[in-house]
Amino acid sequence: MDDEASVSARTNDLAERVVAAMRHHGSPSYPRAFEVWYAHLSGEMPAVSMAMNAIIAGNEGQVTAADIDSLYERFISTERFSRQAERTSLQVLGEIDAMMELVDKALGSSELYHGRLTAMSEDVPPMTDRQKLREWVEALVLSTREEVTRKAQLEAELRNSSNEIRNLREALESTRAEALTDPLTGLANRRHFEEMLQKSIDQATLRREPFALVMADIDFFKRFNDAHGHLTGDQVLRLVARTMKDKFKEKAVISRFGGEEFAIILPEADLIAGKFGAETVRQALLTRELIKRSTNENLGRITISLGVSSYRRGDTAGSLVDRADQALMQAKRDGRNRTVTEDVLETTSRVA
Repeated sequence: MDDEASVSARTNDLAERVVAAMRHHGSPSYPRAFEVWYAHLSGEMPAVSMAMNAIIAGNEGQVTAADIDSLYERFISTERFSRQAERTSLQVLGEIDAMMELVDKALGSSELYHGRLTAMSEDVPPMTDRQKLREWVEALVLSTREEVTRKAQLEAELRNSSNEIRNLREALESTRAEALTDPLTGLANRRHFEEMLQKSIDQATLRREPFALVMADIDFFKRFNDAHGHLTGDQVLRLVARTMKDKFKEKAVISRFGGEEFAIILPEADLIAGKFGAETVRQALLTRELIKRSTNENLGRITISLGVSSYRRGDTAGSLVDRADQALMQAKRDGRNRTVTEDVLETTSRVA
């Protein structure tokens, strides 16, 4: 009993330290932030602690929402998916072993039944001996009934195992989907974006099909967060994500790249089509006003800046993202709330 009380006291003390650290370092206070700080201060994940200490040292002691999201995606969500995948895989292997045992059992009973039939066929009584013939037929019927019952039981057990494996596979897919999804916005997360970008590059190289990359950033998001709080900031992120989902076609891969930055892969789109898609989202946001839920206060409109690049033969994921990011930076330098394409940067460079 004393041990349980001691464990409970240590847990409560750690939770208090987590809350205090979050306040001290200006960290957001949503659940995943608590999880990151807990992993750091508990010492259970040294890699998280090393990364967190580097952020604190390099950012004047401040830890932003983007920092939290980055740590969560790099360490905690990956670890959670790995553990869940391992558990589910072991369960699937266990079910497969059980199915193999059932199959072996079925084969054994079938061989036994076949052996009985063979022996009985070699010992058929003469038609004139009706008593022995009746006993022989009854034995045959009984043996067949037993075999039919065994087969029915086996079929039911195999069906149950098959259903269990299907459920486990669906659970594994659900876990994988969760590991590739940003929980706040419901969009693809950074890891999923990176996987899909490389896949898009491979397909474009093989099929010689174009695709565009759009990088978007919410204008003055930190100032908005500081003025209205992180919960309202989360509402802004959801509004932008929902607008992107509404305006981009289903094939588009829309992801939260980190913090207030988004990345969109547009298959079969050249630079012009990419800019058109980016402008569609930007202008759609201008028609939407943000209402603070707690007070019903009208907080005005949200604007975003966007940069667009398109695939070139020989591109890597890094070179493609870099060009879109440079275009995004140019949009911010030009006054924000606009879309800039990579060809504008080349024109500016030649003029200079």
